[in-house]
Amino acid sequence: MKILWTDGSAVPNPGPGGFAVIEDGQPVRLGSESFSTNIRMEGLAMIAAIEYAGVEGCEIHSDSQFWINVVTQWAPGWKANGWKKKKGEIMNLDIVQKLYSLYQQYPVKLIWVRGHVGIEMNELADQWANKAREGAKI
Repeated sequence: MKILWTDGSAVPNPGPGGFAVIEDGQPVRLGSESFSTNIRMEGLAMIAAIEYAGVEGCEIHSDSQFWINVVTQWAPGWKANGWKKKKGEIMNLDIVQKLYSLYQQYPVKLIWVRGHVGIEMNELADQWANKAREGAKI
């Protein structure tokens, strides 16, 4: 099982966004959107990580408690309810649906890590997400 680190960035938020997936200290996936949010970029990073790992599966370390909660707690109920919440619309539904589908399809373990506290691989994922936002490619 691959051990991956993900992060997303948008500066300003909303604004230009980028995301990164790190394996063994190296970026394996980078992406960007010209106008995005931190939340979108974090979700797209997780999608990219799962797609990268495929059937081998992965352990994703992320500082996005939001997306971990989406796939492990909230999405099952939203799906059962026709992709609707009791109050308001589901933001970034395209990402929610794709991420949840991949999470169900492949072996994935999600691990939350506190962001910006000096965890080396998390800091590296953040640096590469910012580089991706600025146009870096691999």
